[in-house]
Amino acid sequence: MTHPDSFSARDTLRAGDREYTYFRLSAIGRDDLATLPFSLKILLENLLRFEDGRSVTREDIAALAGWQPGVRSSKEIAYRPARVLLQDFTGVPCVVDLAAMRDAIADFGGDPRRINPLQPVELVIDHSVQVDAWASPDAFEKNADLEFARNGERYAFLKWGQSSLDGFRAVPPDTGIVHQVNIEFLARVIFGAGGAGEPAPSGTTLAYPDTVVGTDSHTTMANGLGVLAWGVGGIEAEAAMLGQPVTMLIPDVIGFKLTGKLREGVTATDLALQITQMLRQKGVVGKFVEFYGAGLSSLQVADRTVIGNMSPEYGSTVAIFPIDALALNYLRLTGRSPEQIALVEAYAKAQGMFRTDDSPEPRFTDTLALDLDEVEPNLAGPRRPQDRVPLSQVKSTFAVALDEWQSARNGSAKQVERFEGEGGGTAVAAQPRTEVSDGAVVIAAITSCTNTSNPALLIGAGLLAKNAVEKGLTTAPWVKTSLAPGSKVVTDYLLRAGLTPYLDQLGFNLVGYGCTTCIGNSGPLGEDVAHAVAEHDMIVAAVLSGNRNFEGRIHPQVRANYLASPPLVVAYALAGRMDVDLTTEPLGRTATGEDVYLRDLWPSNAEINAVMAGAVSEEMFRTRYGDVFNGDRRWSSMNVPAGERYAWDEKSEYVKRPPYFDGMPKAPAPLSDISGARVLAVLGDSVTTDHISPAGNIARSSPAAKYLMSKGVDPADFNSYGARRGNHEVMVRGTFANIRLRNLLVPGVEGGVTRYLPTNEQMSIFDASERYRADGTPLIVLAGKEYGSGSSRDWAAKGPYLLGIKAAIAESFERIHRSNLIGMGILPLQYVDGATRESLHLTGEEIFSIEGIARKLEPGMTVQVTASSPTGGWRTFDALVRIDTPDEAEYYRHGGILQYVLRQLADS
Repeated sequence: MTHPDSFSARDTLRAGDREYTYFRLSAIGRDDLATLPFSLKILLENLLRFEDGRSVTREDIAALAGWQPGVRSSKEIAYRPARVLLQDFTGVPCVVDLAAMRDAIADFGGDPRRINPLQPVELVIDHSVQVDAWASPDAFEKNADLEFARNGERYAFLKWGQSSLDGFRAVPPDTGIVHQVNIEFLARVIFGAGGAGEPAPSGTTLAYPDTVVGTDSHTTMANGLGVLAWGVGGIEAEAAMLGQPVTMLIPDVIGFKLTGKLREGVTATDLALQITQMLRQKGVVGKFVEFYGAGLSSLQVADRTVIGNMSPEYGSTVAIFPIDALALNYLRLTGRSPEQIALVEAYAKAQGMFRTDDSPEPRFTDTLALDLDEVEPNLAGPRRPQDRVPLSQVKSTFAVALDEWQSARNGSAKQVERFEGEGGGTAVAAQPRTEVSDGAVVIAAITSCTNTSNPALLIGAGLLAKNAVEKGLTTAPWVKTSLAPGSKVVTDYLLRAGLTPYLDQLGFNLVGYGCTTCIGNSGPLGEDVAHAVAEHDMIVAAVLSGNRNFEGRIHPQVRANYLASPPLVVAYALAGRMDVDLTTEPLGRTATGEDVYLRDLWPSNAEINAVMAGAVSEEMFRTRYGDVFNGDRRWSSMNVPAGERYAWDEKSEYVKRPPYFDGMPKAPAPLSDISGARVLAVLGDSVTTDHISPAGNIARSSPAAKYLMSKGVDPADFNSYGARRGNHEVMVRGTFANIRLRNLLVPGVEGGVTRYLPTNEQMSIFDASERYRADGTPLIVLAGKEYGSGSSRDWAAKGPYLLGIKAAIAESFERIHRSNLIGMGILPLQYVDGATRESLHLTGEEIFSIEGIARKLEPGMTVQVTASSPTGGWRTFDALVRIDTPDEAEYYRHGGILQYVLRQLADS
């Protein structure tokens, strides 16, 4: 289709000695574009470039250009990201679906090659390595060998995708963490001059902003570099790969003004945790957050990316920083080409996207502010990332939480409010006998792209370790220590700085380049520690430099989890306990009995900066990323047959052809109302996607375990739910199987249990769903606030779909999960006028009907829900249909977004 170019925006841009074509924002002709938020300027350019008179019209462009603060927009826009970013846990099911779609389109008589990404898709394999070996020089090699032994089938499948799908590239295992690899290498910031391993194209090319959707909620990390990026479900990402726009309402934009400068001894982690608390209290779910103010000039990109990474923890869609001179410096440091840097600078300045201290303040829906000088050292915990605790108050606040846990352990009626999350693997390894008690720190992990992307934080941890070793301090013997950076560059500069031996001496040996402890792949505790914790039901803690600390996520045996900067992780490993005030009490003693305090070990900013200047260089980045797609001997030795259609192995229990398209007609059936539905689960507030579809270990008594054993899989080889996401048979049985799930249909019971209501029998949720399926009974879920919060996880919608769930009624939904439910043909309904399950006196034992869908489905409509008691009587109430856009309504009509896309491709 010819581009209408209604505003005559196509123009020529000169950058260095190259000319580029671009779509000039100033052509729109509005005087107030200078104060349009940076993030909206990127969206506006996207609409200008993709104007086609159909999905993007002149009126759409004018509506976005005319955005005004405080005016709630009902205008839907179609946004097309420049690329899609995947990690392996979410990437495997994406590629499985694409392979199944190739089969389905062939069954329709179409060409399987129609199913191909239409823009770059980059996958980083980082979520599978576990910390089985630690505190030893060979820990990395042992963990990598075990990783390949466990995940060979999955990796071979991804390697098939790399060879068979156009535009699909995979960064092999044991290379880095997806978001750190993204900011250090993959992010172009502005497309047009090559980058990310691709040469600059010849001739006059189109220049446009780098924009990303990713299947990991922390895709927002790239916001710190000025890249508009956010997390979506795998289902939505697959649609974006195949050319479908991301439909969205023009967002509210919250401005966060930063002034001043961080004080001595205060880290980017401390700042990120304080911002997380402030924004969670503000309430920014579903909104854009944009940082501005003179304080940005003292905040390096490596600090900004820590803040951007934690956007999901405070609930915003993005948390973006504009492009400025510090962004250009970061591109130079990380080895980007001069041509690429010149384009970024010229483009940003030409489009009014380049920030200086003299730039006019943007207009925002609302604002809040923080003087950086007011930030203090802190942690977050013991249950949620927004629960910030000043370092000086960690001891006292932990004592309160400990008292609650001890009371619950001792049989008190006092209940502990939990916000559970992802669990990890629990392989067994032997360690020397130790002593451990309530309050002990049993895991201290320098982990996660959140903080290992920041050289100042890692060098600070190394210098603290050096100072500790020189004073004769050692790590407490019951602490499991690990170093799992997000890039090989980290180990290069730590080695060059001479800090690696000191970290090793304290047990922070390299264990892998992957997410590890942050996503629950913490592996086993020491055998004796694990035995002591289990035998005495001890309440122990983990301290990690990650982004999530929900109870149950880090390790099944660890109750208290604290997020902290890498230097503080080392400090707590030395102290070995949470019930110590590191601001006033010693964390250890020298061989002569002299007390050593944290202040004695903490390096100054000048020391950190001096070491960074001598240890971190752009050559390191260029060397490490020069062959990033090649992989090591393990990856390169895998022989994978090519072919446009995947040869499914019926014996594989890692990769199976999913049933979503089996028997799918070429045209969708008319919509029908839901009647005679029973409730499968009644859930409370803050139920995460990991409650719905856990990523961690597969319990031996679970339906998934019984299935695997029936197929000859030994329990030692179960791996995790996350690793089995390519097998729908395992995943449907793992839906709602989190060990901490509390279904109010079975009060007092934790885990994936429910009642089969017709006979009042208690059984697993999967077994009950099979009984209901045999009865022909549709199912629903009742939930509270923030249903589906946490990680962006498509299996939290796919699993319920396969269980037979047709609708979820909640007080509110987290953004990505709501979208995923629609993408799988599940109806999201929200109570209206402040109603709740409790205020409506719903027990979950009722029989439900939902009326209004069959008559006419429209975004934002209400439906009538009738809940009939089995013993007589009924209650009727209205519910808001959380289908927010016309495109979402179309996806629902087709039974899901993939079915919609498949039919469009088959018809065209």
